[in-house]
Amino acid sequence: MRVNGQRSLADGSLADLTQRRARLAARFDQLKAAGLKLDLTRGKPDADQLALSDGLDGVLGGDYRATDGTDVRNYGGIRGIPEARKLGAEILGTNADDVIAAGNSSLTLMYQVVEAALAFGLFGERTAWRDESAARGRPVKFLCPVPGYDRHFAICEALGIEMVAVPMTDRGPDMDFVERAVGDDPMIKAIWCVPKYSNPTGCIYDEATVARIARLPARAGKHFLVLWDNAYAVHDLESPAPRLTSIAPLAAAAGQADHVVQFASTSKITFAGAGVAFAAGSPTVLARLERYLGAMEIGPDKVNQLRHARFLSGRLEAHMRAHALLIAPKFAAVLNRLEASLGNLRIARWTKPKGGYFISFETEPGLAKRVVALAREAGVTLTPAGATHPYGRDPEDATIRIAPTFAALRDVEAATEVFALCVELASVEKLIAERSAPPSAPRASVDKK
Repeated sequence: MRVNGQRSLADGSLADLTQRRARLAARFDQLKAAGLKLDLTRGKPDADQLALSDGLDGVLGGDYRATDGTDVRNYGGIRGIPEARKLGAEILGTNADDVIAAGNSSLTLMYQVVEAALAFGLFGERTAWRDESAARGRPVKFLCPVPGYDRHFAICEALGIEMVAVPMTDRGPDMDFVERAVGDDPMIKAIWCVPKYSNPTGCIYDEATVARIARLPARAGKHFLVLWDNAYAVHDLESPAPRLTSIAPLAAAAGQADHVVQFASTSKITFAGAGVAFAAGSPTVLARLERYLGAMEIGPDKVNQLRHARFLSGRLEAHMRAHALLIAPKFAAVLNRLEASLGNLRIARWTKPKGGYFISFETEPGLAKRVVALAREAGVTLTPAGATHPYGRDPEDATIRIAPTFAALRDVEAATEVFALCVELASVEKLIAERSAPPSAPRASVDKK
């Protein structure tokens, strides 16, 4: 994060602030009257991005045989077809033998891995987290970097896992905090990670952070997992793209390969609702996961896996550059408007990501909910304040996630103008309230005799 600008809005007098509020309120009323209906809530690809993958339709041309001879129209193949596993390995930067290719949702795979570890155990018999929880009489806990991904938090809530918030830095999770936490509490069983273009800050974990996470299971209690959600592994806005250090070889070198499970999908590469999801891990973990998945399905949609493998073979990088050409102007529009409207007021901070799907915005403490409410009143829907924190509670009430990809460029520009106005209006309101409040009465002294 960075502090923008040189002079502060707080430098103005109460009279200046009151006049400013009147001007801002008048402009706010104009925007309300315009009847806007704009949405910056979720990081979804827009129709033009989806159209980049229309070639999926018909790409098989009646040839339903995978390279190993499998007829993909039939049952079987829990781990997926070789071509799809190879695609997953390319996205994750690992080996195809270490990849399971599944259905369309990596979120589903994450839920299944966590549920399997809870109820079944991923490291052999009698390794289920729930058994240890029952024996100790204490809940299973996960480390959750914040601001973070609300869907990770939803998995924890659904499965009764207690969440421990971890501060994020520009280099990734605060590893001093993380290492102390796992050393102090053996019931902390996992950490959620979005290592490249982290949701929502857009940070990329640096090499030192990745190395410390790879060694983390050795410091933690039994059967610890690193849940490595590399959702934006190839979602770069700039070229050459920033590099993320691969965690798999570091974990293997530290003797912790069994304790890292990686995830990715094509959901923001091809069709968001009809892609292919991937999980990567050690032979031990994949064998246990295959056994668990085999109890609930006979095999994934291998037809969809084959068409994705053929469509993206040899052209993944070019395909993602086409995505970047469509969404980079939207990110630029948001950042330019924020800088123009708020850059010299020192009332907010925001990130400037080089990829991914989000911008993280930070108001002065106590204002995020007010800003979101004002924006809604003016016709702009934002992700609810607090969504970036466990249980929907941001203790600072400051973080707002901006998702610019789905709306048309003109709507992104209009929505950001409204948003910036709401931030300034809420900030001025707060300053006026603080300066208008009567001074606190001195505390009465107590004569102790």
